[in-house]
Amino acid sequence: MISAFCGRSKPVFPRPLSARSSYSTAPKASLQLVAQLRKLTDVPISKAREALAAANNDVEGALKWLEKDLAVSGAQKAAKVEGRTTREGLVSVCVLSNGTAVNGWRGIRASMIELNCETDFVGRSELFGQLAADIAHTAAFITEEDSNSGHFIMPCSLDVLGDAPLLSQNKPHVQTSATVSSSIRDLIAKVGEKVSLKRAVTVVHGPLRGESTGALGLRLASYLHGATSSALQGRIGSLAVLGLKSPNLVKLMETDRFVQDLGKLERAVGRQIAGFDTRSVRSTDDDETALYNQPFMMLGGQGANESVQAGLERWAREQGMGSGGVEVVEFAKWIVNE
Repeated sequence: MISAFCGRSKPVFPRPLSARSSYSTAPKASLQLVAQLRKLTDVPISKAREALAAANNDVEGALKWLEKDLAVSGAQKAAKVEGRTTREGLVSVCVLSNGTAVNGWRGIRASMIELNCETDFVGRSELFGQLAADIAHTAAFITEEDSNSGHFIMPCSLDVLGDAPLLSQNKPHVQTSATVSSSIRDLIAKVGEKVSLKRAVTVVHGPLRGESTGALGLRLASYLHGATSSALQGRIGSLAVLGLKSPNLVKLMETDRFVQDLGKLERAVGRQIAGFDTRSVRSTDDDETALYNQPFMMLGGQGANESVQAGLERWAREQGMGSGGVEVVEFAKWIVNE
C-alpha cells in the first residue's frame, strides 16, 4: 500500500475537528487592529494575529491573552537560558532631581543600574534600552532616604527592586501590574536570550543648608560613555555627588550663568571619572587612580594643565564661592561586565 502512492501527489485528508484551531471561526483581524496591538505591545505580527483571533478581535482581550502568554513563555525561556553567560548590556542612569530648584534647594534623587544580556545586538535594541531606563527610573523613584547611613550612594536591593512595579520612564503616571522581574521575563520571551539585572545603586538625600560657615548644597554629576540612542545609557557609567559650600550659594543659584557654568562643571567631573582609571576621590600624591590627582582634561582650557583638585578650587574662586566651594564627595563608576 505504501508503494502505491510513490510518484503520485500526496492525498490530502481533512483534519479532524479536534485538531482545528479553537479560534478558526473568528473573522480575520484587520491590519488596523494588528497595527494597534503591535503599537501597544511590540509583539511580532504573527503573535498579534494569534492574540486577536483568540480574543475574537477584541484588543483588550488580546492584551490580556498576550500578558498570560508572555508570563508562560517568559518563565519557560528564562528557565531554558538560565545557565547562559550575560557579558553584554548597558549601564543606565536616571536623575529625578539634581538638587536645583527655582525657589531654593531640593534634594537629590538618582539611580544607576546595570542590565545584562548575551549579545551586543540585543544590548543595543530599543526594547532592551527602554527596559534598562525603566528599571533605573523605578529604582530612583521607590528608594527612601536612609538618614542613618554615612554614605550618599547606596546599594539597592535587587530582591526589593525585582518585586517593585515597573514604572515607565516615558509614562510615569501609567499604572501596570508588571514588576521589574516579570518585565525582565517578558523581554526574555521576546528576544530569546538571557537578560539579568546585575546591580543597582541609588542616591536619595535632602538638601543640607544653613551651616554656621555658610550654605551647603548637594548636586549630582553623571556621564555615560559608549552611549547608544540615549545619553543616559552606555557601557561605562559614572554617578557622583558634589558638595557646594559658600555664604553666597543661595544667591548664586538664582543666577542663570552660575547654574549653566555649574552644569558644565558637573559634566566635566562625570566625564573625568568615566574617562580615566578612577578608583577613589583622594589618595597619596603619586596615586593616579585618585580623581583629585588626575589632570583635569575634561574641563578644558586652563583646567587641562592642572589637577582636578586645583581645577575645582580655581573654579570656585572665579565663581565667587571662596576657597573650598566645590568638592566631590562620593562617586560610583561601572563598566559593563567588569
